[in-house]
Amino acid sequence: MKPEVPAVLAELAGLVARNAVPDVDPAERAGALGLSAALLGMAAEAWDGAAQRLVEENRALRALLSAAGDLAGRDAWLAGGVDDDLRISVLSAANARLRAALVDLHAAVELDSSPEARVLEAQIWDELRRSTERRLMSGALA
Repeated sequence: MKPEVPAVLAELAGLVARNAVPDVDPAERAGALGLSAALLGMAAEAWDGAAQRLVEENRALRALLSAAGDLAGRDAWLAGGVDDDLRISVLSAANARLRAALVDLHAAVELDSSPEARVLEAQIWDELRRSTERRLMSGALA
């Protein structure tokens, strides 16, 4: 979920505090409560699956970097990582590093005209599609 769940929860805390004041317009309060309920539901869904999604994604990105060989360049070392620490903040930081490496790898693959590069490019696009699907919320219009 973007923004990250802790930021959403902090914003909701402020929204609840602002709407606890007795002189808030009832229509404004109703709108704020509706928004709060929707965001809390989305945050709960995102948080529940976040570690699993990040571990799956980090694994897939490491596999792509590993398969890239020399094309991975300076980011090749990331392919050997593992997710031992399952805190969301740690998994997210690793995911950000791996995604940055994927961007660099994708750029390198696009410049390479070899058949192997075309296969890797297709694998990159496939992982990007799967990554998007992992992030779909149950109420998403898709």
